[in-house]
Amino acid sequence: MADNSVLTSPTEMTSLADSSIFDSKVTETSKENLCMASTSNVDEEMPQVETRLILVQEAGKQEELLKAVRTIKIMEVPVIKIKESCPGKSDEKLIKSVINMMDSVEEFGDLDSPEFENVFVVTDFQNSLFNDLRKTDCRIVGPPVILNCAQKGEPLPFSCRPLYCTSMLNLVLCFTGFRKKEELVKLVTLVHHMGGVIRKECNSKVTHLVANCTQGEKFRVAVSLGTPIMKPEWIYKAWERRNEQCFCAAVDDFRNEFKVPPFQDCILSFLGFSDEEKSRGSYLPVGDERCTHLIVEENTVKELPFEPSKKLFVVKQEWFWGSIQMDARAGETMYLYEKTNTPELKKSVSLLSLSTPNSNRKRRRLRETLAQLSRETDLSPFPPRKRPSAEHSLSIGSLLDISNTPESSIHYGETPKSCTKSSRSSTPVPPKQSARWQVAKELYQTESNYVNILATIIQLFQVPLEEEGQRGGPILAPEEIKTIFGSIPDIFDVHMKIKDDLEDLIVNWDESKSIGNIFLKYSKDLVKTYPPFVNFFEMSKETIIKCEKQKPRFHAFLKINQAKPECGRQSLVELLIRPVQRLPSVALLLN
Repeated sequence: MADNSVLTSPTEMTSLADSSIFDSKVTETSKENLCMASTSNVDEEMPQVETRLILVQEAGKQEELLKAVRTIKIMEVPVIKIKESCPGKSDEKLIKSVINMMDSVEEFGDLDSPEFENVFVVTDFQNSLFNDLRKTDCRIVGPPVILNCAQKGEPLPFSCRPLYCTSMLNLVLCFTGFRKKEELVKLVTLVHHMGGVIRKECNSKVTHLVANCTQGEKFRVAVSLGTPIMKPEWIYKAWERRNEQCFCAAVDDFRNEFKVPPFQDCILSFLGFSDEEKSRGSYLPVGDERCTHLIVEENTVKELPFEPSKKLFVVKQEWFWGSIQMDARAGETMYLYEKTNTPELKKSVSLLSLSTPNSNRKRRRLRETLAQLSRETDLSPFPPRKRPSAEHSLSIGSLLDISNTPESSIHYGETPKSCTKSSRSSTPVPPKQSARWQVAKELYQTESNYVNILATIIQLFQVPLEEEGQRGGPILAPEEIKTIFGSIPDIFDVHMKIKDDLEDLIVNWDESKSIGNIFLKYSKDLVKTYPPFVNFFEMSKETIIKCEKQKPRFHAFLKINQAKPECGRQSLVELLIRPVQRLPSVALLLN
């Protein structure tokens, strides 16, 4: 669809022009004139101009508005210099300067008087009198502006256009996908009446994109920047509430009702998904010619059952879950389904990352530690997926089962390449390994895998959920994140130290060294960090289940990460049960 959201005439400025540029020029020109006047007339007293409110027709009959006029604070505005108050002029005399009734512009003769700056208060921004005032470039405001200023004790806001209310003040809007000029002109006019600004290009300064389609360059830019994408109805509904004091069109509760849904203009079908997943929304059967997208579960589907048409997007499941997570339609190019995953595709950077730069020192150290862990081992720390019942079992067999645990990066029976005789120990590994050596080796293997699991929980789940500036807003509330992860970071810190000490013990092995002393060394830390998590694990599990049912974006976030190799296709609940199992398994090995 053509992106023709801004239509301008070469001979005249219309309301569709980039109003931010126009507004800035007016302000700059006004400031420049003030500056020139102040420098050229230093010795002359600058004439003082009084702001005069003129209540037009119905506005003069509103008692509430008349009361507000008595309390409103008149101060300097960007265009001309005016007095805050007139010496010797009482409130009664000031009110007499307000004209309560006016049937036509001609009835008021001194519109161009240099003694006054006239501000017309008009209740109807569509009648003929309003149009006459607008054509003569009069300053026009609506009653909500006066009432709001009186309530907050603020001066009248300056606007180079008629300003009915301030419900879109400080909002910068951009439009895309509108073919009918009349509709676009109406929307832009309403935005200006509510104090909003229009930009021609969609960039980081735009606060909202108003879209009539889910394609085009502006739409893709808005998605990449995390800019809220709104339906045109958002502007119309905000205008309906124009008389409500303190109403803001940007508040989440109101705005979220009119956000463009991720799959607007899309007709979906699913291949390889369970009935439970497909029951979450409407879809068409695979092969239906009306479909625009075929979403493929690439882990279970090896070949497509038909030859797709060129107009059909065949995408991997990450596109579907990612669009839900971002609350916006993701670009299909990065997620097109292919029979074989080439190395180039595996290395491609996902557009769905929620991570943003963070200068927090503690988080930076955590990331460095996680990066070091990823370099230490190339193998996944997760065994093949078992039945859910087996995963949650606390039997001795499951606690000690390390038959599927990958070998550590250290090859036992030989000195690691990074360790020389001078840097570590020249004590050779005993040719006949004792029972204590076997236990120490087993402890180190399981400890390394356990630390990698904790690192995955933090890196893939907790850190992205805590990041500020998430596309589409926060997925979970801070209290929900705290309930789910609890003291996991503290447990990770303790076991990193235990792992390092066990590694040093293995490299510098001696039969006289005590294995148990390592755990005694950190016993206080273990006692401090584990009870808060273990005792509330059921609450953590229930929070995950509840949020997954109630929050589609969280469900999509879990599905995306569960499909990653780092998770070993295990769910977050299945990963979080590992801390509950860890200490009993260590106790059994030590015994």
